[in-house]
Amino acid sequence: MKKIIISFLVFTLFGSVAIAASSEDADPKGSDTSAKIENSQQDRGTGQDQQVQTEQQTQTKEGEKEEGSGQQNLILGNQQRARTMTEAREMVKERKQEMAQEIKGLSNIQQKVYQNQNKVREAVHALLSLEDLAPGIGSRVSDIARGFNNSVQATIIAEEKIQKRNAFVRFFIGGEKNATEDMEQEVKQNQQRIQELKQLREESVGGEEFKAMMQEQIQKMEEEQVRLQQLADKENSANGVFGWVRNLFRWGR
Repeated sequence: MKKIIISFLVFTLFGSVAIAASSEDADPKGSDTSAKIENSQQDRGTGQDQQVQTEQQTQTKEGEKEEGSGQQNLILGNQQRARTMTEAREMVKERKQEMAQEIKGLSNIQQKVYQNQNKVREAVHALLSLEDLAPGIGSRVSDIARGFNNSVQATIIAEEKIQKRNAFVRFFIGGEKNATEDMEQEVKQNQQRIQELKQLREESVGGEEFKAMMQEQIQKMEEEQVRLQQLADKENSANGVFGWVRNLFRWGR
């Protein structure tokens, strides 16, 4: 009797979840950029000759590329190298203000995600600006910073998926498991990068002010990895009703 009741619950809930899931997947990326590209294609695709359509297809492809690289531009921008520590701190301060302005055009969810990850974004800029002020290790520090930049792009995408998870789908199916796997992988790699930065800091002959600024960036990165891991753990713990039903089946055996 218990198995019959459980089977009925699964059958009843499946239809509702399928509808919610299909609604959630209708815009898998959920980005404003994608919506703008789609609307632009619809507006320009009517009453134009073949040549114009060809130009539009080219523009669309470029737009799709920009969608993937837009986050990198948003993070790095026009990175410059500082000549003094004072200039380095001023450059980071200015870039922080620029980033705050840049994200204003994004959706509320995207703004929240970028604001959450601002610490690493600021640290990336700081480390890149220090390249010429770190004799012997500047290029290695910059390489690690660029690795963090790529990681920030990946964790932003993962966090957006988590934040955009439909509450109805989350209740029945659970958390966004694929996104949490991606996030945990990035966190693991970033922890290795942080260890490398700590080692380079010890090897540095750039002076105490340089080491202090490096330590500031390392601390920001460490704090962000803790936050991301906590977010992933919370998402993994959300099993949903189906997870509960699955456990009932196991218990009933």
